[in-house]
Amino acid sequence: MANFFTDNPSLKHHLNHPLMKRIVELKERNFRDKDTYDYAPVDFEDAMDSYEKVMEVAGEICGDIVAPNAEDVDHEGPQVINNRVQYAPGTQQNLNVCRQAGMMGISMPRQYNGLNFPMTTFIMVSELAARGDAGFCNLWALQDCAETLYEFGNKDQHKRFLPRVCAGETMSMDLTEPDAGSDLQAVMLRATYSEKDQCWYLNGVKRFITNGDSDIHLVLARSEEGTKDGRGLSMFIYDKKDGGVNVRRIENKMGIKGSPTCELTYKNARAELCGERRLGLIKYVMSLMNGARLGIMAQATGLSEAAYREALAYAKDRKQFGKAIIEFPAVYEMIANIKAKTDASRTILYETARFVDVYKTLEDIEKERPLTKEEKDELKKYKKLADAYTPLGKAMSTEYCNQNAYDAIQIHGGSGFMKDYACERIYRDARITNIYEGTTQLQVVAAIRHVTTGTYLSQMKTYEVQHVVPELEAIKKQLIAMTETYEKMVARVVESKDSEYLDFHARRLVESAGHIILGYLLLSDTNVEPEIFRRSVEVYVSYGEAEIRKHQHFIEQFDAEKLGYYKQAF
Repeated sequence: MANFFTDNPSLKHHLNHPLMKRIVELKERNFRDKDTYDYAPVDFEDAMDSYEKVMEVAGEICGDIVAPNAEDVDHEGPQVINNRVQYAPGTQQNLNVCRQAGMMGISMPRQYNGLNFPMTTFIMVSELAARGDAGFCNLWALQDCAETLYEFGNKDQHKRFLPRVCAGETMSMDLTEPDAGSDLQAVMLRATYSEKDQCWYLNGVKRFITNGDSDIHLVLARSEEGTKDGRGLSMFIYDKKDGGVNVRRIENKMGIKGSPTCELTYKNARAELCGERRLGLIKYVMSLMNGARLGIMAQATGLSEAAYREALAYAKDRKQFGKAIIEFPAVYEMIANIKAKTDASRTILYETARFVDVYKTLEDIEKERPLTKEEKDELKKYKKLADAYTPLGKAMSTEYCNQNAYDAIQIHGGSGFMKDYACERIYRDARITNIYEGTTQLQVVAAIRHVTTGTYLSQMKTYEVQHVVPELEAIKKQLIAMTETYEKMVARVVESKDSEYLDFHARRLVESAGHIILGYLLLSDTNVEPEIFRRSVEVYVSYGEAEIRKHQHFIEQFDAEKLGYYKQAF
């Protein structure tokens, strides 16, 4: 099998982005660990060399072990035996190999036996894992819960739990319940404090919990008796070693079958508070969910890459009417679009990851010392950008993931409908990406304020002034014209001062912003490495332009009275 890192040059391109120098500088605190840990980098070049070597190891594991195991894992899946989850043999092998290779806890500080790598590298391994098996990606990427534990837990909790994650113990975030899906304010799992035992006890049911039989859980529970909203919720740490939580069943899902999605029963489960009471949903889960959404972006991008590879290989091999089907315009157009959408998904994925790296690391530094005014401004800038790009990227990349998986099936024809081909599994695995950790519709709700307040437009203008080589000027002018159209669309909708009218068109406005921003990011990539991205930027910007024109026409032909047609259509 191929090495999933070295066979994809776009990954190394994103790993070497100019902003990585600042990220490494912040993450390594001027390389202060070099005198304490023999594996700590001594300078920027040493750090980047370490990242690349680990990516190569991860690429080899995902290409040689995770991907070959994916079919059997999909067929066998996990089981519940005596209220505990037993992974499929292939899943267990994947986890064992990742532990042996030191791939667990890579973003954790070295004092807890982590590698102190940036979030960008963590996300890159998640993409590699998803390309191999999206279900396994969930298990591996959930160690990101350790970031939340590190950010909001106390020093004692850090010492007790984080080394365990770095050693390979698994994590989960136990949020949803039978009557509390996207509306987490409705969570009713009860947390009761025992003065006698000096601890909290959890009672209730959680549902749709990914990797629900993990070793260490972050649990959202109602700590304040008599409350019914988010202000009565706190976050807790549950250690499986303490007992009290059983797996009632594993959901029988359409896809990502290697990842056990569990219904859990809590019966006097001993737990400890993480952070402060009442901030569970308002602060901690919001942070946890943003990290999870970035992880789903990586999962969607990995699946898009897998769909592209399967479609391309089949189209080259399959012959009809005396020639390979890739020679037919109907087919090569589809493959070009899959490739362009995959590259576009990847470019916003890593742009967002870099934004998160800068502001999260500055927040961590702020716990050690006061930030300078310049650092405070930098933190504010990148936090705002991460807040804007996370829902936009999650919406765009997961929708593209579904489109790409759909088109990969279509290119395979009848064969794609059969379980003999990987694209059938990829198609099923892709379907969840634009549902969990917030549906696309909820991402639009989160993103629309960045349309109306001008965050996205400001970024478009920032990208607009960047220099490009003469060969790319025509594409840049195309994007500038698209931006002008976008401004007119936004003005037309906002000027109505009708909130329902704005909500109705929110998806069209957010998608249009996405097409332009992703187009600019691809243009920037192409300006550096045209041999990798030139075809994708041409295809993607043309596609985005057509989509924006479609949205523009719809909005211009639509008035508030027509909302009634949709309300009364059922």
